[in-house]
Amino acid sequence: MAFLSTFGNGQPLQINVPAHRDPTDNGCARLSDDRACRTLANRRSYKEDVLNPNKKDLTKEKMPRNVPNVSSALFFTHNTALGPPYRVLVDTNFINFSIQNKLDLEKGMMDCLYAKCTPCITDCVMAELEKLGQKYRVALRIAKDPRFERLPCTHKGTYADDCLVERVTQHKCFIVATCDRDLKRRIRKVPGVPIMYITRHKYSIERLPEATVGGGMLKL
Repeated sequence: MAFLSTFGNGQPLQINVPAHRDPTDNGCARLSDDRACRTLANRRSYKEDVLNPNKKDLTKEKMPRNVPNVSSALFFTHNTALGPPYRVLVDTNFINFSIQNKLDLEKGMMDCLYAKCTPCITDCVMAELEKLGQKYRVALRIAKDPRFERLPCTHKGTYADDCLVERVTQHKCFIVATCDRDLKRRIRKVPGVPIMYITRHKYSIERLPEATVGGGMLKL
């Protein structure tokens, strides 16, 4: 190693740092190993971290912060954008389970929420029903009911679950009607969005009190 001035014959190991540094080159000598220089730099940074643990990391401060936008409807403890008449985003399997349980969508929603409801069908849900074929022709006929509101989709692809999650994340004025466990798990991560599902041959609502009156308690 080039920076060892004394080594061998029982002599103590000595590191000649001034000889190792080349002042004309403003750095390490050209004949020395670059790894030895990096080792010294790592030791110095480690000592600085140990002696001054509260030192700010400037590299982390320069990195851009990725903070998601929060809807202004959630300024209070409840969702101010959610109220009657309710707009209900309907999933594909919700229509199928409604047919199996012989439930009328609009009447069942009004019996559940005691208010006027407008079922909403996105282009992705409609395309998914069309792809399922003749087996789901009754569900497709119900989805084309003129009482339902048709919501256009501008994104690419026809995956209905991603479409519904993205829509309720941007707009907090919807209730999501679905029986899909994976979709319900994803919707629960979005604050202020209630979930409608089918239980005991009728519609039931989840998280509506905390979404409308702030945790189920009306604060006066």
